[in-house]
Amino acid sequence: MRFLFLLFIIVPIIEITLLIQVGQAIGAWYTVGLVVMSAFVGVNMLRYQGLSTLARAQQRANQGEIPGSEMVEGIVLAVGGALLVTPGFVTDVIGFCCLIPYTRQGLAKAMISRFTVVAMHHQQSPFMGAGFPPSGSQPDSPSEVPEGDTKYSDSPFKKDKPSRPQSGDVIDGEYHHKD
Repeated sequence: MRFLFLLFIIVPIIEITLLIQVGQAIGAWYTVGLVVMSAFVGVNMLRYQGLSTLARAQQRANQGEIPGSEMVEGIVLAVGGALLVTPGFVTDVIGFCCLIPYTRQGLAKAMISRFTVVAMHHQQSPFMGAGFPPSGSQPDSPSEVPEGDTKYSDSPFKKDKPSRPQSGDVIDGEYHHKD
């Protein structure tokens, strides 16, 4: 949380300082023109790269694969687009880095590996494997059941006998909804 607070304080200060310095060097109207032009070019690049990423995601989905990397690239594209619309040169540079395919794919791979590490870390809690077995688990062999324990022998989930008789009769019918 402290990181985000510092980010929202420091980045605007850097952007304003840089805009003032560039404005003094090339003129205020040229600086405004550069900011507007970078936003325009960025939005067009975002549209093109977004459609390209969407097409790759659809292709992978049609092949029966999960388009995970394309989904993460879509997130990077959205962040890049938001940064390009934000006035300033620092955010524009970061936004363009998010739109360039080589750097975007690198960012996506880094994010996926980070998500994987975090997910694996959260799966391994200090209490896993200790204490009681997961709910619903049964002993692996009958020798593990204490003698006289009928807990597992009278299980309602046994497949030996159905709870109600099953018949092979099929009843055909029609359904009409009346208002």
